[in-house]
Amino acid sequence: MMARAKGGAERTILAADSAASGDRIYQRLARRIFDELIAGRYEVGSRLPAERELCAEYGASRPAVREALIALEVQGYIDIRVGSGAYVRRLPGREDHPGFAITAFELTETRLAFEGEAAALAANHINDDEIAHLDALLDDMAAENLRPKVTEDADRAFHMTIARATRNAGIVLTIEELWRLRSTSPACALLHNKARSAKIRPVVAEHRRIVEALKARDPQAARAAMRAHLAAVMDHLLFTTEELALEEARRTAAGVRARFSATTQET
Repeated sequence: MMARAKGGAERTILAADSAASGDRIYQRLARRIFDELIAGRYEVGSRLPAERELCAEYGASRPAVREALIALEVQGYIDIRVGSGAYVRRLPGREDHPGFAITAFELTETRLAFEGEAAALAANHINDDEIAHLDALLDDMAAENLRPKVTEDADRAFHMTIARATRNAGIVLTIEELWRLRSTSPACALLHNKARSAKIRPVVAEHRRIVEALKARDPQAARAAMRAHLAAVMDHLLFTTEELALEEARRTAAGVRARFSATTQET
């Protein structure tokens, strides 16, 4: 079994390893858990420590812990069960190595930095027809949110309209690629699918504030509104598993109430 440093010492080791290797903290944490799977700390079917326990043990943030677990889930080593936790699905061989694609948190962080500046530039160049199109897309977004299955087509069209309004082909191509990664990166797709299952929907009011700033041709307000929107997306992703757990708890409670009701009616 591996020797384990605790608290600040573990945090220092994890950060130092990350700096030395060029890996991000979540990648170092995923490798630690991966090594513990190889070392036999956990058996197939056993439950990993809860997220809050991993945060305390490694001094890592909740997003880093969640990214590490999702990276291992995507590769089939663990199974994250709604309202229950993460369980070992299979053990790696000593010749195996964990791989990493861009995560939903990394992607949203990139969008937050990049699309904020794109919105500021668009405020200087956007025309009335594009503003009208964005207004129409807000209505489409609201309609999509009412459907059982969210496509998020209006959301993507909204952000691409702003990208084109920058009059910069490089920005358009970059934002197109970010949206492609959102659906093609296994880690991104997994967490966004979990978010949709948890009834997380594009927030029309956040997008409306972006449009209002663009109508005012105010670059600073457009940048701030876009960054606020994408920071909220980060928060939604962070709390996705909590929302899923809460929904599972509600279903369980409803089942208990139904059984209790049936029992009392029989007596």
